[in-house]
Amino acid sequence: MTELKFLDIINSGKTLLSDGATGSYLQTKGLEPGGCPEYMCHSSPEIIKGMAKNYFESGSDFVLTNSFGGNPFMLKKYGYKDMTKILNIKAAKLAKSQAKNNQFVIGSIGPTGEFLQPLGDVSEEEMAQGFHEQISGLLEGGVDGIIFETMTAIEEITLGIKTAKQITDKAVIGSMVFDKGPRGLFTMMGITPEKAVKDLINSGADVVASNCGNGSEIMTEVAYELRRFSENPIMIQSNAGIPEIINGKIVYNEKPEFMSNNYKKMLDLGVNIVGGCCGTDKHHIKDFRKVIDSYNKKT
Repeated sequence: MTELKFLDIINSGKTLLSDGATGSYLQTKGLEPGGCPEYMCHSSPEIIKGMAKNYFESGSDFVLTNSFGGNPFMLKKYGYKDMTKILNIKAAKLAKSQAKNNQFVIGSIGPTGEFLQPLGDVSEEEMAQGFHEQISGLLEGGVDGIIFETMTAIEEITLGIKTAKQITDKAVIGSMVFDKGPRGLFTMMGITPEKAVKDLINSGADVVASNCGNGSEIMTEVAYELRRFSENPIMIQSNAGIPEIINGKIVYNEKPEFMSNNYKKMLDLGVNIVGGCCGTDKHHIKDFRKVIDSYNKKT
């Protein structure tokens, strides 16, 4: 059990490194297209432990749990709704079992796949209850913080953050996906970085973040915008480029060296935490570790 609190480490000003991709890693370990990644916490625990070990040994200060789609709304589609809490407990425990001193585990919570009323059919109370169940499982499993990631709807992510803050004093990270269009950066639901920063912080987020959706060049622009409006710590987890289909396989083309050059720019902009999203692997993480170690020496 680590003695230092993750939130204290963040607030100390130290630059931190997260992990790499979950989905593409699990696909190399037998996850079938359309399969349920979270169920692998139950069916293939050694693979999930191996993923955490893989990233910790590559230099990650913390890893995310294999619980991205572990909310009752998503799990219902696979027939595992009744396992919501147990799968989240297992996701946390499996990752924690690989953490050594001053290595942390953050509970991953992705979109519910539902829209809140009146746009959708789910009430705030129902969605909050779903978040509560997932968060409770992750906390019971021993996570050091919570991240809401790959979010596009501000109402959903702020509800999640508020729910987390009601039941834990651990670090809470709010991460959204921005697309770049002719008018600038927006989430799919039309949220600007400025509004995202304001609403995420007002709802209680300790760290403002962006992940997925872009390669590292555009994520450098996202980082600039988030830092413009946020006094809170900033986290960026970039894809290894935009995926292409080559010979029937999904390929991400950004090599570790290319991403590392852009990550240096992000650190210079004041980004506090970096990591990898889709397409990144241990080779990317090892390179990012070198970038951060060099940066920490300079500062």
